[in-house]
Amino acid sequence: MAEQSTEKFAERFTQYWSLVQRANILLARAGSKAAEQMLSGDFSLNDTETVGKAFLKAWTELANHPEDFLAFQQSAMQDMAAAWMSVWSGEDEETRDKRFRDPAWNSDPFSRALKNAHLALENSVNSLLQSMPQGTKEYLRFAFYTRQILNAMAPSNFLALNPVARQRFIETEGQSLLDGFENFLDDLERGDGRLDISTNDPEAFAVGENLATTPGKVVFQNDLMQLIQYEPLTKTQRKTPMLFVPPWINKYYILDLREEKSLIRYLLNRGHSVFVISWVNPTEEQDEKSFEDYMLEGPLAAIDAIEQATGETRVNILGFCIGGILVTAMLAYLAARGEDRIASATTLASMVDFTDVGEIGVFVDNDRLMAMRGHLKQTGNLDSHYLKDTFSMLRENDLVWSFHVTNYLMGRKPPAFDLLYWNADSTRLPGAMLLWYLQHIYIENGLRKPGHLTLNATPIDIGKITVPSYVLATKEDHIAPWKSVYPTARLLGGEVTFVLGGSGHIAGVINPPADKVKYGFWTSDDYPEYPEEWRAGADYTEGSWWPHWAAWLEKKDTAKRVPARVPGDAGLTVIEDAPGAYVKVR
Repeated sequence: MAEQSTEKFAERFTQYWSLVQRANILLARAGSKAAEQMLSGDFSLNDTETVGKAFLKAWTELANHPEDFLAFQQSAMQDMAAAWMSVWSGEDEETRDKRFRDPAWNSDPFSRALKNAHLALENSVNSLLQSMPQGTKEYLRFAFYTRQILNAMAPSNFLALNPVARQRFIETEGQSLLDGFENFLDDLERGDGRLDISTNDPEAFAVGENLATTPGKVVFQNDLMQLIQYEPLTKTQRKTPMLFVPPWINKYYILDLREEKSLIRYLLNRGHSVFVISWVNPTEEQDEKSFEDYMLEGPLAAIDAIEQATGETRVNILGFCIGGILVTAMLAYLAARGEDRIASATTLASMVDFTDVGEIGVFVDNDRLMAMRGHLKQTGNLDSHYLKDTFSMLRENDLVWSFHVTNYLMGRKPPAFDLLYWNADSTRLPGAMLLWYLQHIYIENGLRKPGHLTLNATPIDIGKITVPSYVLATKEDHIAPWKSVYPTARLLGGEVTFVLGGSGHIAGVINPPADKVKYGFWTSDDYPEYPEEWRAGADYTEGSWWPHWAAWLEKKDTAKRVPARVPGDAGLTVIEDAPGAYVKVR
């Protein structure tokens, strides 16, 4: 027994020493790169000076109302003391907080006290935040970064305080800590000095093998996109083709994730002719591509190609996220030019009114835009990790700290999860497009202002859009808050059907019909001024919004069905099999 223990200790020590040597090399490289970036004035979405000003203003506000701050301190101390005392009474309220869901947090009095005290502190701080003057950018930053600090302090994030991680350390005789250290170094190496926290098993999926597998062909391409036409799954198809316009922040296959989660396959099974844009992952060749170029070389070029392939001059169109913003701008552009190319339009989780963008507004203002201009002048495009890290901070417990615990404290690899694999497969953004978009659409809120924006020498007004539109928002969306999507129902000039789905930006959209009900949706034919009023009068339906949307879409397509359209049979030549080459560029 002693001999086995000695051998195991020797193995652990050898692994530890190897990891230490590797860590020295990686940390030296990271330090060198950080120094290089600091000297070159590298861009960061987290501006310490602006954040510092927000905290200074908040503390000044608190100093001007000392009675409120004193009441907060007393309340926090009383609540935390009560949390500690409740441990010995044996009474403990069940928490739905995923950080503390494991029974070990309740079976151990010390851990239960830590959990209760931390939750009491969070509640007290939230009460303080609610009592402060709100509605300013400074308040938003103060509240956001205060939450980041509180969540970083959670006892679940520390090996010595997390009973689940401690137990695993004991059970594995310290191997979990070494495995976690190795996972940390793997993430540091993959990020080339930046900690790129792994959120999924990168070996579990491959585009074209178990993701984006719906049969189709690339039938057109240019500098910005490939157009995929899908093989028919029915003998006849509806006359009006469907064009999907995905976001170009990530890859198109969120719409064709896996067979049971594929919105593309769902429509094919209902007899639609389906086309999708697969955007390029930009390099220096696309640095000067503008938002206008994305419209002209994206959906407008695709509509022309679809006419060649099918003979149809009008299409149904769907845009997701920023793809939906592009579709809305294009609809206004076509309306201004008097061109009737769109039979119906659908936008998913897409804002046109940027009055209140939620927490993402923490990272977007004129100061950050100025800093970004300097960065993009040197680089040409924005690397994918900037937006990925930003979106992760909006859901830090789910997308940062949960993986910190799993990967580093527990020494485990993250599980295979298709949505998070896709989320990590993000793309770069051309500098010219990004700067114009942030300045004119985000900061100036120009899309909702008649004549404020000009595309291809044409002033646009979304109020002139008369195309029937289906607008989906999702209730827990942290990127496009539903209350900021709702104004679309009142701003567009034509018939609008607004639907509020459950869950968030991705899971609420990729919510296929299934035997097990996940998220339902709300609808109403009345669109009052305020979204809260709409929500109060809306009717709830269990299940996926997909059938509701398909019924809306098909009710408008009364033409006789046509023989199934096979890619390459008419008008366009097949270039390659789907999913195509563009989507595979990392």
